[in-house]
Amino acid sequence: MYSKEEAQKIKKDFWIAFAQKYPRKWLLYNTKIKDFSFKFDVDNKNAEVSLVIENKEDELRRIYFEKIVSLKTILLEDYLPEALFYENFYLPTGKIINKISCSISNISVNNQATWDIVFDFFAEKMTQFELFFYEYEDYIRDLEINT
Repeated sequence: MYSKEEAQKIKKDFWIAFAQKYPRKWLLYNTKIKDFSFKFDVDNKNAEVSLVIENKEDELRRIYFEKIVSLKTILLEDYLPEALFYENFYLPTGKIINKISCSISNISVNNQATWDIVFDFFAEKMTQFELFFYEYEDYIRDLEINT
């Protein structure tokens, strides 16, 4: 078991090592769509790359999610065949979001021997999410075009 400070240092070292292995600017929050972002997450069991729709207005959140769902076949066939869709995903805080994600298990941020596996997973899956987004962003962004 690690102290809080040790655990923070390990996570910081993990993200520094990831940035060194893949020194590029990821899309993440720069989608230019409010509360529509891409995220990396890692803990002591799993690593995840996800598209998260967190809009506080349920109707907007629903519309954006339905737009992605309307592209589901394309996303699964051409980009991320293992992506899972969560229409109502509850965060530990109780907040409801929509999420599309890919994950791997049997890794640990605390086990440096698994870091390269996570780094490669992150780079591969986030690149595919970004390619998908760039290809369909006009459709996703345009609220006048309904699904």
